[in-house]
Amino acid sequence: MTMLENLTRSLSALLLAVALSAASSDSCLAQSLSLYTPFTEIAVPPGESIDYPIDVINKGGSTRTAEIAIEGLPKGWTYHIKSGGWTISRVSVLPGEKKNFSLQLQVPLKINKGSYHFVVAAKGISALPLAVVVSQQGAFKTEFTTDQANMAGAANSTFTFNAKLRNFTEGSQAYALNALAPPGWKISFKANYKQVSSVNIDAGHTQDISIEVDPPDEAGAGIYKIPVVATTGATSADLALEVSITGSYALQLSTPSGLLSTGTTAGDPKRLELVVKNTGSAELKNIDLLSTAPVNWDVSFDPKRIGNLPPGQTAQVSATITPDQKAIAGDYMANLTAKTAETSSMAPMRISVETSLLWSWSGILLILASLGLVYYLFRKYGRR
Repeated sequence: MTMLENLTRSLSALLLAVALSAASSDSCLAQSLSLYTPFTEIAVPPGESIDYPIDVINKGGSTRTAEIAIEGLPKGWTYHIKSGGWTISRVSVLPGEKKNFSLQLQVPLKINKGSYHFVVAAKGISALPLAVVVSQQGAFKTEFTTDQANMAGAANSTFTFNAKLRNFTEGSQAYALNALAPPGWKISFKANYKQVSSVNIDAGHTQDISIEVDPPDEAGAGIYKIPVVATTGATSADLALEVSITGSYALQLSTPSGLLSTGTTAGDPKRLELVVKNTGSAELKNIDLLSTAPVNWDVSFDPKRIGNLPPGQTAQVSATITPDQKAIAGDYMANLTAKTAETSSMAPMRISVETSLLWSWSGILLILASLGLVYYLFRKYGRR
């Protein structure tokens, strides 16, 4: 074996030893530094933001520094790597310690349903594979929805619909709110408890909107469609509302002549004829007759209750009012009321009361008796 061959073999052995040493060093380095997060697969809807907490753990005996990178992220996805409020790209970890950072990942709005995989890497040292499952098909549009799109009630009711307006576009939008309602109907929109005609919504965000529908009191029974639309220059969304009017509830209590005054004598009953009229568009049931009158007065009705009264119809009722026997002459008020569960009407009746002849004569006799007693006492004892 020549000297040249021996030199060649020695050089080859040296190179192999260096290579094995380097491989062993890289293997030890990879084992000593690792990345960890408890959430390796997350399911979210399109447009969602994910915040991964990630630890960089150094199990080696010396300080390790690594460049942090995101590899294999699908096109259109955006991210930020932050720690302590700063954006970072490299991390240095002392032996036996760990550092943490946050990966803030934004899922696009316009994306297909499915699983997406990528890697968080400490370049050349360690890799952390992650997966995001997009739970539904993405869209580039606006959504206007409500859990309750139809309501029923009387014409004199106000109907409040709670809706959500979602901006699934990639930019902030200013939505104008409009409704096409029948003539005489009033529609108002509220956001954050304030009446509005438009709302600004950031990309990927949702705004709660209350829609108040106030039909005219004379609206007839039936089903009314109310289209609502939110529009911008780039997108729009419709919402179909429906109100079922069962009719309006209203009644009127008065006298046949409309005169709400009468006269009587203290202690004497006074009979009044009353008219109860259904002035609404729905049938009224169980109309009770009630009263409030001065103390010791008596008020009775015949009948006390009207079972049902169709729209536009009237019912005759008599009221008997008996003032207190000791009532002083003057004008008094007695409130007569017709009432149902839905509505009521009050007739304030003014009653002029005169003192009865019996009490007048009793007063005169009492005065005369007093004068006679005074005269008797004066005659008997006046000379002493």
